[in-house]
Amino acid sequence: MKGICILGSTGSIGVSTLDVVARHPSLYDVIALTANTNVAGLFQQCLDHRPQYAVVVDTQKAEEFKQLIANSEVSAIEVLTGTAGLEQVSVLASVDSVMAAIVGAAGLLPTLAAAKAGKTVLLANKEALVMSGDLFMEAVAESKAQLLPIDSEHNAIFQCMPAGYQTGEKVPVARRILLTASGGPFRTTPLEQLVDVTPAQAVAHPNWDMGKKISVDSATMMNKGLEMIEACLLFNMSSDKIQIVLHPQSIIHSMVDYVDGTVLAQMGNPDMRIPIAHALAMPERFESGAEPLNIFDVKRMDFEEPDLERFPCLRLAYQAIDAGGIMPTVLNAANEVAVAAFLQERIRFTDIAKVIERCMSLISEVRAESLDVVLDADRLAREHSEEIISEMV
Repeated sequence: MKGICILGSTGSIGVSTLDVVARHPSLYDVIALTANTNVAGLFQQCLDHRPQYAVVVDTQKAEEFKQLIANSEVSAIEVLTGTAGLEQVSVLASVDSVMAAIVGAAGLLPTLAAAKAGKTVLLANKEALVMSGDLFMEAVAESKAQLLPIDSEHNAIFQCMPAGYQTGEKVPVARRILLTASGGPFRTTPLEQLVDVTPAQAVAHPNWDMGKKISVDSATMMNKGLEMIEACLLFNMSSDKIQIVLHPQSIIHSMVDYVDGTVLAQMGNPDMRIPIAHALAMPERFESGAEPLNIFDVKRMDFEEPDLERFPCLRLAYQAIDAGGIMPTVLNAANEVAVAAFLQERIRFTDIAKVIERCMSLISEVRAESLDVVLDADRLAREHSEEIISEMV
């Protein structure tokens, strides 16, 4: 059996991972589960899956969780707290695979720790790679960790690469990557109406069931911008070789265009258990629980070029990766702050891109030569973004 640690087990990816793992109890042993504040959800998962460790990041909530565990049938579970607890379970000798599913910058340190420890890293946290970029990929190469993408698009690209492909390798015969996007809930909304979009409307994704932050990112298409940056790093391609394609049916999850004219596409229903099962089972395949794709139900598939006037966050993401250095970190941090402000109804939907662009203009381009430089850029971008938002209110 392989030991698995799930960072962010109460989120949608974590829940889907546990669903897949439970279908194959002889293959995976759940070693550690972690959550930020959802102690009720984590406690139920502990009852169901009996991990050896549980981590609650929020120290106040951790005390509540400890009491729940102490007075239960799973009192033997060791409870850890804070970011240090996340890093500790990520590098346990009994852990073979780490599902990195914590949303946002909070997932960087434990995911990087897992990579440095040579674990199989199942990467669902795109922000960790966007922030640390080459530092993360260097850690993977030096430790000989296996890095497997979980985002449906990156997992699709990975599956369409040549047999035996490892992330970080350059494939000269792959001419370009066609990175698909649903276009979110506002793909056809008149531009003048976007200013009045509410948080409830923005989180109502037409195809995928995701958390609030990721759903807003999908609505602005920053999610696709971050995925484009991630694709550049995972597949060793420049941004001009990554073409974003709007595909509202979300049936083709991405494609690879080869120099001989062949285009390989990975298809399936929009269910995150498919890429999770692919990564868990490698190099084999096993049942995921997802419904089989009935191609006759699809009937048609549409493809469009994205409108950068409608989706300015996409333009900013290309600017960030082309500038390099700390700019992807700045982009990500400013976006996290702006999305949080929008969800709190402090700014308008259309202000998200304005905050990010203004923040990027205030910070000088610097090489991301160390983790300290990256973390300092993240902090500075958050401070600037809060100041920009306070001026808007």
